[in-house]
Amino acid sequence: MTENSSSKKVVIVPCSGIGKAYGSVSREAAYIVTEDLRPESTQLVALSRLVLGEPESQASVQSNSAITIDGCKLACATKMVRESGGSVLRDFAVLDVYRRYKQFKPQGIAELNEGGEQLARALAEEITLVIDESGSAAEGGQDG
Repeated sequence: MTENSSSKKVVIVPCSGIGKAYGSVSREAAYIVTEDLRPESTQLVALSRLVLGEPESQASVQSNSAITIDGCKLACATKMVRESGGSVLRDFAVLDVYRRYKQFKPQGIAELNEGGEQLARALAEEITLVIDESGSAAEGGQDG
């Protein structure tokens, strides 16, 4: 097992909205955060693994704070983390982020257009702010 229990990670759970541009933005933002911006302090958990009840994924959301990224109003990622016994540190809705960055109109499914890539980057940067704030609070002690 590659679990590092000495330091908690923030679990990132993106939407699985296959075939939808906002779902693609959600997943791309999650990849940017977990692979590029904060790889040491985050862990990606696929929503499908939680839906299937995969024990390792459920344990990850139960033992770490989660940030969810929902592509639509159904908020499947947020609901599934909670149903799996996890705690949602912050939930992001791609549509809400798009309202703040209307210049980045996402299009495409298998491959996002430049606007979709820029929106994913903006969302990823907002997520890192939450991660950084939670990390500072965690280092400073229990419940700030």
